Amino acid sequence: MSALEMIAVTDVGVKRDHNEDCVGIDVSHGIAVLADGMGGHNAGEVASAMAVDLVMRLVKDELKHIGVGEIDDETGFSKEALIARHAVVTANNAIIEAAQANPECSGMGTTLVTAVFYGDRVAVTHVGDSRMYLLRNEYLSHITEDHSLIQEQVRRGLLTAEDARNSSIKNLVTRALGVEQDVEADVVEDIALVGDIYMMCSDGLTDVVPDEAIRLTLIEHSKDFKKCAQALIGLANDAGGPDNISVILIRVNGAFSRRKGFFSRLFGGK
Repeated sequence: MSALEMIAVTDVGVKRDHNEDCVGIDVSHGIAVLADGMGGHNAGEVASAMAVDLVMRLVKDELKHIGVGEIDDETGFSKEALIARHAVVTANNAIIEAAQANPECSGMGTTLVTAVFYGDRVAVTHVGDSRMYLLRNEYLSHITEDHSLIQEQVRRGLLTAEDARNSSIKNLVTRALGVEQDVEADVVEDIALVGDIYMMCSDGLTDVVPDEAIRLTLIEHSKDFKKCAQALIGLANDAGGPDNISVILIRVNGAFSRRKGFFSRLFGGK
């Protein structure tokens, strides 16, 4: 049994005529990337594709040069996390340069959430309102926190989560790739236990499907990731499908060993 099981699915939704989301997974390197593009004349799909391609390639290349789980003394983060964060900065600059060189791409940008698994840990970097969740022992929790105006109001207690889902400004992000030269990506590192299920998704899912419905769907279809991803997308489309919908599902079956070229079984955990 492989230490990690992954599936990535994206859907145009009901009301859009093209898909500006992009997803990428590489089980052998323990990498998953999801982006939700925006802006320009159909250029959101250019920005999201650039981000996923660049981050996947840069992270895979740089992982060759480090040991598993090495800690950076200055920041306290793993080198896996810092490699991912640097890849996000590189992708941001590339998107800005492409927009400046191609008038039809002016104003394009993208959200991004990236996960790099190593040993019994996962390093998550994100910009914008695409999310990563964790289902552990049937309890669903947020790994990331949206960079959005509406989330700022929820954080300050001015709105409830339900109010936020129905707000007219719910899609206004405060951070995105392709907007400013100095992008700030949040970094979260977490212990990954056997049986954990991580879900990455674009706001095409979370804008219209409540967390409790997501939790119940993950539990119901936990044994079949293909059916689970399609069920989640079906919920969003049944709710009107106003946006593109992307889902990445990741199951942890053991500790991931990148360097040694094999997967070792992890027993127990904290």
